[in-house]
Amino acid sequence: MNTSFVPSPDARCAWQVRDLQTDRSWIIALDDADRADLLGALRAGRTPGKALLDYRRGDFAFGRALAPLKRAFAQAQHGLGIALIKGLPREGVSAEEFELLTWAIGLHFGVARPQDKASRYLNQVRDVGVDYRSPTGRGYSSKAELDFHIDGADLVALSCFNQAPTGGDSMATSSTAVFHRLRNERPDLAEVLMQPYPWSRQGEQPPGELPFSMQPIYAVQGDQVFCNWNRNRLNNALKLDGIAPLTAVQREAVEYLDALVRSEPFMFTMRLEAGDLQLLNNHCMLHSRTEFQDHPEPDRKRTLYRLWLATPDGPHMPPAWSIFFGATAGGTVRGGIHGDHYNDACRAFDRAQAADLGMGV
Repeated sequence: MNTSFVPSPDARCAWQVRDLQTDRSWIIALDDADRADLLGALRAGRTPGKALLDYRRGDFAFGRALAPLKRAFAQAQHGLGIALIKGLPREGVSAEEFELLTWAIGLHFGVARPQDKASRYLNQVRDVGVDYRSPTGRGYSSKAELDFHIDGADLVALSCFNQAPTGGDSMATSSTAVFHRLRNERPDLAEVLMQPYPWSRQGEQPPGELPFSMQPIYAVQGDQVFCNWNRNRLNNALKLDGIAPLTAVQREAVEYLDALVRSEPFMFTMRLEAGDLQLLNNHCMLHSRTEFQDHPEPDRKRTLYRLWLATPDGPHMPPAWSIFFGATAGGTVRGGIHGDHYNDACRAFDRAQAADLGMGV
């Protein structure tokens, strides 16, 4: 690993909060005609009882609405690393329709990846009482404040059906901008963060495999810096048998990193509204969420839908990223957690969707 190379600080994804406040090109608002196209395509393409994995992008002809969606995905993939689509059809739209709309949008831009032990390709982000801090806890099933982290795919798409009355705000930080600050202020700690750290697999590893993996927090490939940070998974890994405690300098490095990630110049906070779709590039963005207090009525509870997408123009990743993502070559189907139910239907979907988008499997 080349730890002396410093990627260009001019990358657009190396933003600070003031940059997002000044450059609003990352916010794409849909108009009434866009919404009409999306809703018409959704209802024309929907087949009751049809499994998500059986749909293809050709089932949903989005018309003129495809253009603003493309701008948003390009911004997340090649621009600031973050995009917010506002105004998806929500009024008069059922939760099932909104979920399928999220899936249909994903079909146009990547190959969805399974996200958990149950091999779910589209997860409902909703509090069901899970303890986020437990050895097998996942944040999307809790109401807790989350640590900053990445997800296991090139892009994560998060659509908002219902928001909580209090809390549940989204935070995002450019891991690239933080890296450059680290290299300027504490180059010694930046080097330490490019050493392997243990990461808990949260009990989702296949039988016979280790419950943890070893991977650096930062690495570079070509002219791009990549980040893998998840404090909760690090803390849980350190509780496992056979894992050595962090050295004093490793502890100092992760504390310094976490403080920078949460500091005022870097941490951008937004509140997703019903009908919003947030896109984040996991290679250069870290994200989190505040704790929330929910509506008491079940049909009003905070509900979002999360997609992990491998994209046709995803970058070539550092070799160490193969531990988490599998393939590291650009434009390949990679990432995700295959889980216990990754079966022939899953493999058939992956192959068909990859072929449709011209991606390698």
